Amino acid sequence: MKLDFIPMDKLSIAATNMRGKGKDPDVSDLLPSIRARGVIVPLLVRPNCAQGHFEIVAGRRRFTAVNAVAREGGAVKPIPCAILDEGDDADALEASMLENLARVQPDEVRQWEAFVALVKSGRSVEEVADTFGFEPSAVKRILALGNLLPRVRTLYRGGQIDVNTVRHLTLASKSQQKAWLALFDDEAAYCPTGHQLKAWLFSGTAIAVTHALFDVGEVKLAIVSDLFGEDSFFADSDAFWSAQMDAIEARKSAYLEAGWSDVVVMPRGDWFRSWDHVHAGKRKGGRIYVEVRDSGEVSFHEGYVTTKEAKRLSGGGGSEGGAAPAKPSRPEVSGPLNAYIDLHRHAAVRADLVGHAGVALRAMLAHVIAGSALWRVDIEAQRAPKEDIAESVETCPAETAFDEKRRAVLAVLGFDDDAPTVTREGLHRPPFAPLLARLLELPDSVVMEIIAIVMGETLQAGSAAVEMIGVHLGTDMRQHWQADAAFFDQLRDREVLLAITGEVAGAEVAAANAGEKAKALKSIIADCLAGANGRAKAEPWVPRWMTFPPTAYTARGGVGSVTAAARVRHALAAEAAADPTGNHDTADSEEQRLAA
Repeated sequence: MKLDFIPMDKLSIAATNMRGKGKDPDVSDLLPSIRARGVIVPLLVRPNCAQGHFEIVAGRRRFTAVNAVAREGGAVKPIPCAILDEGDDADALEASMLENLARVQPDEVRQWEAFVALVKSGRSVEEVADTFGFEPSAVKRILALGNLLPRVRTLYRGGQIDVNTVRHLTLASKSQQKAWLALFDDEAAYCPTGHQLKAWLFSGTAIAVTHALFDVGEVKLAIVSDLFGEDSFFADSDAFWSAQMDAIEARKSAYLEAGWSDVVVMPRGDWFRSWDHVHAGKRKGGRIYVEVRDSGEVSFHEGYVTTKEAKRLSGGGGSEGGAAPAKPSRPEVSGPLNAYIDLHRHAAVRADLVGHAGVALRAMLAHVIAGSALWRVDIEAQRAPKEDIAESVETCPAETAFDEKRRAVLAVLGFDDDAPTVTREGLHRPPFAPLLARLLELPDSVVMEIIAIVMGETLQAGSAAVEMIGVHLGTDMRQHWQADAAFFDQLRDREVLLAITGEVAGAEVAAANAGEKAKALKSIIADCLAGANGRAKAEPWVPRWMTFPPTAYTARGGVGSVTAAARVRHALAAEAAADPTGNHDTADSEEQRLAA
């Protein structure tokens, strides 16, 4: 490379210049400097076929500004230029891209055009990524745009379709893309976008490869891969279900051989309702429940019996003298309300957990040592039995606060901003070495924040862990929750409603309305909480089931949070009784245990 001063009429924009196409760029910020001092930073050029003529590889804006000065009638001197060796297209492309990326990020379609030219010039994906500071996966994603029809790329470049739509269109064949474009152009037709597009492409539920229980490489089913390199799906759902059910049967046989009393494979799409079951070990008749989702995901719930069986096994199901057994009392809250309570309290605890990374680290260590229903590591899916409950949790302040912190952690780790979680599963797991290298660069305070987010994502809703951490942190549900339509919709027990009326409106109001129906009581409670219809606004309030620790309104039981809290108290009391001195970790006792 050499430096020289080249007249304007000997210069033109090279085809390899990343911003060489389209109208002239805005140079209003450069004009004052160019008028006063001319071009100071040399243009990067290379010789072209014409004798004494050069193409501008990098520096189009400076050249455009000089042209503007010339049109104004200003004096223009030969322009300082750094001349590349003749014929090196790849170096020219890299120089153009590096200059433009440092100034303003070009859109992905322009990047694709340049990356394709670099690859055709002999650069590997890894070399391109290393030169421009991209992850190889990001370069592959940009190159994947080449599999789209030109018009789809044009729509994306123009902002008429978003990145999620483009990503799913990379799963489509050329004929499917043409069919989608026809829908896009038809104002009277429904054109699927985003996640709806994936369902349209697969004529229903798309089954991710990560959900397979079988060896995908060995079974050799047809797979459609997201050309952005992030997702893969089975092309033939019937073939998938055949292989998946065979794998489930194999697991079932293994469980039975291991001594479990039974393995119940639930009908596809049915939910396993944990609140209708009780943990029971293998020796106590516990069985395995296999939950099979329409999405292809399979969960194995180990060691459960129904609540009725649990009573019988504990000796509470018999009767003397032939007397009819007492009719079981109706639970205080319904199953959906239990789920509502568990999910909101779970959201509140993990929101508080973000500010207590030391607690999160210790909880994670306890997970590793003692195990958990979520520990593989699995992510808490926050499944809700009803749509309105799911929406209530997704939009609550606690979940918003947690997700805001999660977005920050995703950015720190260099993960995709659109990723739903920091904790990854299946094919979404990042390579170990680069991730560890990144973590080693981060200060302790940032690493602790990441630990808190990962612990929150793997904290099981309705578990003893939520109870223990919530009590320890002093989680105040009034800071995270307020009654909404979904809560009132699940609240139907008159005895409970009367008790809540007494809490928010006072004992006199509750007594005066003792004969009212549930709907009227709900209205009174809502008016008191909102300070509406002439009623005094109550203090911030949460139902007893959602406090830390929780309590019940009646003696009937059936409240999941109260039961979980009782298990925690029982476990702590048993531990204290086993060692009343509290000396759990003295050196002498440790040596004695090791010697034994």
